[in-house]
Amino acid sequence: MKIALVVAVAQNGVIGRDGGLAWKISDDLKWFKKVTTGKPIIMGRRTFESIGKALPKRVNIVVSRNLEHREDIVIARTLDEAISLGAQAASHLDTDEICIIGGADIYAQTLEHAGRIYLTEVGAEVDGDVYFPPFDPGDWSRTRVGDAEKSEKNEYSCEFFILDRR
Repeated sequence: MKIALVVAVAQNGVIGRDGGLAWKISDDLKWFKKVTTGKPIIMGRRTFESIGKALPKRVNIVVSRNLEHREDIVIARTLDEAISLGAQAASHLDTDEICIIGGADIYAQTLEHAGRIYLTEVGAEVDGDVYFPPFDPGDWSRTRVGDAEKSEKNEYSCEFFILDRR
């Protein structure tokens, strides 16, 4: 079972601002949908609340000690429990990946266990209050898989990469 982080990061390491994303990039949302659909996704409570709903065609696992039972998500009280539930869901979905979609605390706790990162590099430095944890690029092989230009739908240009642990 592979743990894959899915994240968009600005040039200065920012991943969020004021409880949400720090940009509007339509092509990044399409990329996110492409790489996560049909897979279990794990997120923290604040990330879930910023999204506002369960994402369709994915098993949504939320790490929280406070959320009440809901029909549209699976609640895990610990990250270890979430990963175990994600592995069970992945086997039922016939996939070998569990996608970690945030936030910063969840990324920090899973980065050392991740075998892959689906990385969107946002072509700007932006103001924000949430950062992706530092990591050694030398630990990862990097494959560029696309880009998006700044446009009406994309506040900033960006590039899409798949990083696989060496």
